[in-house]
Amino acid sequence: MKKYTVEELKQLNKEEIIALFMQTQTQLSLFEERIAEMEARLFGRKTEKLETLSEQAFNEAEVESDDEAEEPSEEKVVRVRTKRPKGKLDKDLKDIPVRQEVHELSDGKLTEIFGENGWKRLPDEVYRKLEYHPATREVVERHIAVYASKTEDLIKKAPRPSELLAHSLATPSLVAAIMNGKYTNALPLYRISQEFEREGLNLSVPTMANWVIRCAERYLYPLWDRLRAELRRLPVAQADETPCHVQKDGRAANAKSFMFVYRSGEFLYDKPIVLYDYQKTRNSEHPENFLEGFSGVLVSDAFSGYHALENRRPEIRVAHCWAHARRDFADALKAFKKTGPSKQRVKKTVAFQALERIGTFYRLEDEWKDLAPEERLIRRQELLKPLVEAYFAWVKSIDPDTVVSANTKDGLKYSVNQEARLKVFLENGAVPIDNSASERAIRPFCVGRSNWRVMDSVKGAEASAIVYSVVETAKANRLKPYEYLRHLLTEIPKHMDETDASFLDDLLPWSDAIPDICRKLVAQDTPGT
Repeated sequence: MKKYTVEELKQLNKEEIIALFMQTQTQLSLFEERIAEMEARLFGRKTEKLETLSEQAFNEAEVESDDEAEEPSEEKVVRVRTKRPKGKLDKDLKDIPVRQEVHELSDGKLTEIFGENGWKRLPDEVYRKLEYHPATREVVERHIAVYASKTEDLIKKAPRPSELLAHSLATPSLVAAIMNGKYTNALPLYRISQEFEREGLNLSVPTMANWVIRCAERYLYPLWDRLRAELRRLPVAQADETPCHVQKDGRAANAKSFMFVYRSGEFLYDKPIVLYDYQKTRNSEHPENFLEGFSGVLVSDAFSGYHALENRRPEIRVAHCWAHARRDFADALKAFKKTGPSKQRVKKTVAFQALERIGTFYRLEDEWKDLAPEERLIRRQELLKPLVEAYFAWVKSIDPDTVVSANTKDGLKYSVNQEARLKVFLENGAVPIDNSASERAIRPFCVGRSNWRVMDSVKGAEASAIVYSVVETAKANRLKPYEYLRHLLTEIPKHMDETDASFLDDLLPWSDAIPDICRKLVAQDTPGT
């Protein structure tokens, strides 16, 4: 926008002044929107609700009333508290050991109460309490028997158990506890070290880091590689990435690295896989190398690296995420809330109308989430495809020059540019409408990153990717991460001298050979999460 001097302003005619005023108003609106967006990102809610967009924009008592607004039903106003399902407590406690405590009255006390007439004992009143016992520690002193011949120069030792790390105190249970603390519970190693110290055990951060890196490289990597081979054979995969910092990677300070996450398609429930992959850059060669041999649909955001992969590999088709398509419109709506226009004005905005249309897609998808892919595809073609086509026709009919909101313009541009990839899910019932499953899969790393900020070395970052993969895949398969890690670190060292890797079949998280102690019995969990 041109800057005018006082003399130049005096020379403007009426039409030029009006045009300048309108231009200034537009710039001011954009400025206010940007401020509102920044405030929403800093202080507002991070989640986006599709079902209650109008409530999200207007939840203040001071907004003007709407006499035509429909009154909510009693079911919507009163949230009915559901009762605990019958037998749930018994199911929750059935695998926990029981110690009985019997509380009785002495014969003398009973005589004092009932007198000489005597008494009889009725069935006990029984109730349960849950005790918690902190973790215990013990030193295992292994004695290896040594035998010598009385007549010959011959010495024989008893078989030595497999060891995680030679000349080290590390055991499967101890290393699994450290990995579980860091990668399941997002605790930095220094806090784990402090907790051990409070329990009388001195384990330094460098020692624990060394154990994690060496055990991940030596024992968990073969399983990670096997899971990658399994992922490459699937028809649908999903991908996402997030930046991270590694201190000692041979580059300038604060150079940005990336942690990629790849997972099986959200609707492939029986054998879910979540794999992390650390890389120094965001180059497209990284997903291409990781997905070598993959043929199918890759669900992602609009990162150009995935587009390049699709261009080089015709057997891969990229599907884009509708959650990203709606995000700019949601940001615009949050900004409208800050600037304070009336409810009726907001309902007429492009952003609100776009969110209402996309919200319909999601409501239908939610109804079909438990269907088989074949049945879901039929419903999509019959009911959803016309709505999606109408959405894109509507988006293209809007002149961007008539839209003031920068966020809304970005949302319209995204939909137009990514139309073909946003429609891919309509052609395959196994492809999800968005990439939210990948974003959920990478969230544990983001939570951990906020605690320890940076990773020290490339080896540490690569080891973290391996352990995160094992932990998140275990959780997706309803396994207890600690027990599964301990099982892996116990069994894999037994096979390190073998050239045949078929022993990994029994260690895959969905294998029937996994011990019951590793299994988490939570029937109400959503499949594949």
